[in-house]
Parts: sequence; C-alpha cells; structure tokens
Amino acid sequence: MAPRALVVGGTGPTGPHLVNGLRARGYVTSILHRGTHELEDGMLADVEHVHADPYDGAALAGALAGRRFDVVVATYGRLREVARACVGRTERFVGVGGVPLYRGWMRPEDLVPRGLPVPVREDAQQVESESELRKGFLIRRTEDVVFEHHPRSAMFRYPIVYGPRQPLPLEWCIVRRVLDGRRTVVLADGGLTLATMGFVENLAHAVLLAVDHPDAAAGQSFNCGDEQTLTLRQRAESIAAILGQPLEVVGVPAEVALPAWPLLTHEASDHRVMGLGKLQRALGYRDLVPVQEALRRTVDWLLANRPDPGGFTERLLGDPFDYAAEDQLIAVAREAVERMRAVRYASPPTGGASYIAVADRASARADGSGETSQ
Repeated sequence: MAPRALVVGGTGPTGPHLVNGLRARGYVTSILHRGTHELEDGMLADVEHVHADPYDGAALAGALAGRRFDVVVATYGRLREVARACVGRTERFVGVGGVPLYRGWMRPEDLVPRGLPVPVREDAQQVESESELRKGFLIRRTEDVVFEHHPRSAMFRYPIVYGPRQPLPLEWCIVRRVLDGRRTVVLADGGLTLATMGFVENLAHAVLLAVDHPDAAAGQSFNCGDEQTLTLRQRAESIAAILGQPLEVVGVPAEVALPAWPLLTHEASDHRVMGLGKLQRALGYRDLVPVQEALRRTVDWLLANRPDPGGFTERLLGDPFDYAAEDQLIAVAREAVERMRAVRYASPPTGGASYIAVADRASARADGSGETSQ
C-alpha cells in the first residue's frame, strides 16, 4: 500500500510544491484547508481536499477522525492545535514556523551591541517572555509544544517568502515603479541591508528534505532560505534589469526613508541573515532555483497577476506609491549630499592608508628604488 501524506495548508505559496514533491516521492497526498481559497487553473484538483478550520482544534479532530498518515506537513493554521490533533495519527510530523522567535529579529535594539549576529544560527538567543515580545515568544512556545507532542518532529523557520502566489509580494514595490516609468528608487541607507529570503520552490525543497532524511531531521529545528542573500539594492537592480530598465538608487537614512519601509518590512535597515549551515550539513540542502532565476519567475508572475492600483495587496504592502513625495525626498537627499561634499578637511582622509602604503612598497620593490621585504 502506498504511503499517505497530509499537507495542512497546501494552497499557499509553497503548498503546491510540497504536495507535488510528496506525490513524486510516492505518497498519496491530501491537503487540509478551510476551502476559502482554491488554487487557480484547477491546480491540485486531483488531490483530496479536506475542508476544516486548522485554527479550530475541535474541527481538526473531527476532520481527522479515524485517519492516519505516514507524514504530516503543517504549513498553516494554529500549529499547536494541528500538532495536538495529529497525535496518534502520524509517526512523522513536519512543521513550518517563523524567525521572530530570535531576540532582535523584530527589534534589533534589544541586543547589545545593536543588531543580530550575522549569520543568525539556530542556537542564537531567543525571546524569553511574552512581556519582552509577544509575537516572538508565542512562536518560540509553539515550537516547544510541537516537540512536546511529537518529539521526533522537524521544524522549519521560514524567512520572508517570495515567488508566485505570495500574498505580500515585496517585489511589486519595484516592479510597479518601473512599469510606471520611474527611473529612481529610494532605498534606506543605500539599500545595503542584507535580509534572508526564500523562494517558494527552495523552501519547499528544504522541508521535503526532512521527509527524505527522517532520522537526521528528527527533533531538530532548521533555518531555511535561499543560500545567496542579495542586498536590497541588488534585488532592486536585478528586478529592474529583468524588466529591461536601469534604475538609479538614491540612498536616504532609514529613519526618514519612508518609501523604502515596505521593502524593509521594518523601519530600520539592520541585517537579518539566517545561517543555513545546519540545514546544509544535516540534510544536504542546496538551492533548487538560483536567486536570479527565482527573481525572474517572480517578476513574470507579477506581470501576469498585477495587483490592482490602490487595492488590497498594495494596502497590505503599505506602499502608497506617492511619487510626488518621493521626488521631494530625492531632491532633499541630493542637495544634502552636495552640501556634505563641500565640507573641506585640513588633512583629507585616505580611506585605507595601510593598503595604499603596502601597494607603494610593492611598487618600490618592483622598480628597485625602495625597501626590500624583511
């Protein structure tokens, strides 16, 4: 008899890739969701859909009564309730959580010195109490509850997800500006922020590795995301290049770079880089889709599924696309740069005197006019 799998969720950005990955591995796969969002074009129409509210413990218990699965992958709903409802119904539980459980992820000022370590490993400091940061603590506590119910489960900590069907498409902030004819974009602190992101197929691949390597994954939590982390500037310039239109980046201090806040998903430009070493070593993870190709697929999706101007998606992003205000900010930023360039120094900084000195010594040795190495 073929093994059976249940995906709780299945209609979100990574869901179809998880379902199809399980099916490719020989699992007869069902998905459980509320039924309010079905996939377009009949995708996964030949998969059993179990309709129940994954936030409701009683509804879950009723929907799963009398059923057993070889593996359950939970990507949606109240994970504590899902884990509890699956006790005795599966030997292998794989859950998807998030990264705000790390202290400093939501509030970098909570760490001294300010900011997260780069990269953030799975054993980094975590939020200790609800009074410290409620959301982060609840995510941490949820992981604990999952392991209490399923000691051999595996947990995956998702970063920001991008790709087709992402309901919060950050890339649209750049795509729409290019489509609207903008040739400049405001980025906080020059767009030098590094933030781990995960393309939908890459994240699904990471989760499925727990199915492939159950013993190595048992009882473990894993960071996951793309192996290559681009700066926000690199992402913006890459998207503009895909669209065939160069884009000039104007850097503005993060605290006043309001047009850039939606891209940051924050009001600060601190780095948020996840260490993937554990995932790579224990489960053999490598990106299925390189970042540049992932961005191209994301842009193609957005071009084919453009959010309505001023509609729900843009309101969710929090980006007003107020170009008049942006132009004022750009003008002030450029004026400030020119004023700073006018500052005169009694002894101008060299920006790397030690390296210049080394180069000068090497040049002197080459022509025989200077000192020799000791």
